[in-house]
Amino acid sequence: MNEGWLNDEYIVVFTEAESALASSKYELSQYLPGYTLVGLRGWDDLIVISPTGVMCSLPTIPIDPKMIVPFFFPEDLSLESDERFTGKVKWYLKPLIFGGNPQDEENLTWVSHEQHAELVVWWNNQYKIIKAQAGNA
Repeated sequence: MNEGWLNDEYIVVFTEAESALASSKYELSQYLPGYTLVGLRGWDDLIVISPTGVMCSLPTIPIDPKMIVPFFFPEDLSLESDERFTGKVKWYLKPLIFGGNPQDEENLTWVSHEQHAELVVWWNNQYKIIKAQAGNA
């Protein structure tokens, strides 16, 4: 895993082996079949590669193909490490899509990469349930 600052964004890039494991842990195939998870962008977004090899990013919650935007790394990618954040992921206790306030420090915590994957899966399941209920109303 390589992580650090790229200009004003904190970036996490998985190795090839980590990428396969992370894709599984984040249950990416459930939302984006054929995509590969390659990293995290600014803690709030996933960096993925499409089945056709196009790199893009999208929010961690919801993982929704409609929210995909193009993304690319510079050819000479060099991340500036920052020990304060190594191995940590910023997490909003109440995700923004559910009305969480990004300015409220009470809504912010730091989690491990393992915990982040678990939280992303859990909150995406909650989103899916709520969306299904709204569709049936």
